[in-house]
Amino acid sequence: MEHAVHEPNASNDELEQIMKDRDTRWYRGHLGKLNLICALCIITSMNNGYDGSMMNGLQSLDTWKGYFGTPTGSTLGIFNAIQSIGGIAGLPFAPYLNDRFGRRWTIFLGACIQMIGVALQTAAQSVGMFIGCRFLIGFGLAFSCLSAPTLLTELAFPTHRGPITSLYNSTWYLGSIVAAWTTYGTFRINNTWGWRIPSLLQGLPSAIQIALIFFIPESPRWLVDHGRDEQAIKVLTKYHCGGNSDDPLVAFEYNEIREALRLEKAANKSSTYLSLFRTPGNRRRMRVIIAIAFFSQWSGNGIVSYYLNLALNGIGIRSAGQQTLINGILQVWNLGTAYLGALVVDKAGRRPLWLISVGGMIASYTLWTICNGIYAKSATNLDADGNPINANLAAGHGVLAAIFLYYASYNLAMSPLLVSYTVEILPFRIRSKGLMVMQMSVNASLVFNQYVNPIALDALGWKLYIVYTCWLAFEFVYLWFTVIETKGKNGPLPLEEIAALFDGNEAKEDVKAATRGTAAGPPINENLGGDYDEKAIHSKDTPVHVEDQTPSLGHKY
Repeated sequence: MEHAVHEPNASNDELEQIMKDRDTRWYRGHLGKLNLICALCIITSMNNGYDGSMMNGLQSLDTWKGYFGTPTGSTLGIFNAIQSIGGIAGLPFAPYLNDRFGRRWTIFLGACIQMIGVALQTAAQSVGMFIGCRFLIGFGLAFSCLSAPTLLTELAFPTHRGPITSLYNSTWYLGSIVAAWTTYGTFRINNTWGWRIPSLLQGLPSAIQIALIFFIPESPRWLVDHGRDEQAIKVLTKYHCGGNSDDPLVAFEYNEIREALRLEKAANKSSTYLSLFRTPGNRRRMRVIIAIAFFSQWSGNGIVSYYLNLALNGIGIRSAGQQTLINGILQVWNLGTAYLGALVVDKAGRRPLWLISVGGMIASYTLWTICNGIYAKSATNLDADGNPINANLAAGHGVLAAIFLYYASYNLAMSPLLVSYTVEILPFRIRSKGLMVMQMSVNASLVFNQYVNPIALDALGWKLYIVYTCWLAFEFVYLWFTVIETKGKNGPLPLEEIAALFDGNEAKEDVKAATRGTAAGPPINENLGGDYDEKAIHSKDTPVHVEDQTPSLGHKY
C-alpha cells in the first residue's frame, strides 16, 4: 500500500488572495453571529457525551443499583449498548430526511424524539422501561448526529471550518462534564431522584435546539442543490460577507458550490449507497472513514467511557464519592485537551495529529498495562470487605496517571477529527450517506464495546489492556498508509477542493476553474454581475429544480 501523503502544494491561492487584509477574527461582527449559530449545531454532540458519562455515574450510585437490581455482565452491557442499538435503527432513515427536507428539519425531528425518550426515561419504573427509553433516545440522536455536523460544515466560514467543525465532536465532553458533576452532586440523594435528575437533564440540549433551530439559516449547499440559489447567495452574503453582495468571496463560494455539484452529478447520475464505493476516490475515502469510526471506539477508550467504575475497582478505588469525583475531573481534562486538538487542527494539519494521537495512546496504554499488572499482583490478599491489603498504591496511582495521559493523546485527534475529517473529505452528494456509514460504524463498534468490555474485564481483568495495546499498534500502521492531509500549504482549502484531493488533479482543476467565473459576456442578472459563473447557473447538468434556475436577490431570506 502506498504511503498516503498528498502533494503539499495543493493550491488555495485564490481563496488566500480574497482573504487578504480581511478581518476574520471569529468573534467580530457577522462572523461572531455566524459562530453563535454554529454553536447551536455543536451542542448536539453534548447529548452523546452526556449519556456515556451519565451511565458511568449511575453505575456508582447506590440508589440506581438498588432500583435496577445491580446489573452486571451482559445485563449491564445491554443497559449501555441499547442507545447505540437505537442509533443503528435510526441511521438508515437519517440521510434521506437530511437530503430531502434539509438539515434543520432533521435536527428538529431528532431533538423531538430525544425529548420524548428523556421524559420517559426519567419516569422509568422498570428495567425494561429504562432500556426502551434509552433505545428511543438513541433513535432520535441518530437524526441529530447526522444532520448537525453536516449543517455545521456547510455553513461555517471557510477559514474557520477546520477548527469549528473539530469542536463539534470535542463538545462530547461538555455533555460528559455536566453529567459527571450532576451525578457527583446527586449521589447523596437517598431516593430515586438521585438518578432521575441526571436522566432529566439529558434533554437540555434538545430543548434548546427545538426552541432555536428555525432561527438559523439552512445550508447554502443544500439550498443550491434544491434550486434555491437566491437564498443560498443571501446566506453567503449575510453570514460570510456581512451583507456586502459585491464581496468577491460570495461569487467564489457560489461558483465553486455550483460547479462541484454539477461535476458530482455528472459522475453520479443518482446518489446511492453504491456511490460510496463506485469510484477509486470514494473507495479511498471510505477505507479511511470506516476505519477511524471503529478506531474511535476500539482504542481502549470504551473501558473508561462506560466502565470507569470497573477500571477504578481494579486499582482499589471503590467508594462512590471517589469514583464520581474522578469521573468529573477526567471529563474537564478531556474537554480541555479535545478543544486544544480542535484549535490547532489548521496549524498542525490532520495527518500529524492522527499519528501523534495514536502514538501517544500506545505509550500511555503500555504504561497503564504495566502499572495495572503490578498492582494486580500486589493485591491478592483481601480483607473481609473485599479491599486489598498491602497493595502497591504507587502502581495504582500510575494507572490513574496513565488514564489521564491516554486521554490527552486520544483527544488530540480522535475527538476533534472523527466527524470533521469525515465530512470535509466527502463530496456534497454523498456527504449524508457517507456520514451515516461512519455513524453506523461508530454505533456498531459501541455495541460491541459496551456489551463485550464488562464481560472481558470480568474474565481477563488487567490482561485485557494488552489486547488494546497491540490493537493500537495496528491502528498506527493503518493510518500511516491511508490518511491524506487536507490542509493547503497556506491554510484551509475550500470543501470542494478537499473533496477533489481524493479524485485526482483533473477534478481539482475543474472545480478551481469554476471559481474564477466568466469575465467575458453580459452579466446573468443585474444583481449578480459577471463574477457569477454563467455555465454553473445555466448548465443543463446542474442538479437543481428547473423553476429556480435564475437567481434573484429580490427575495428576502
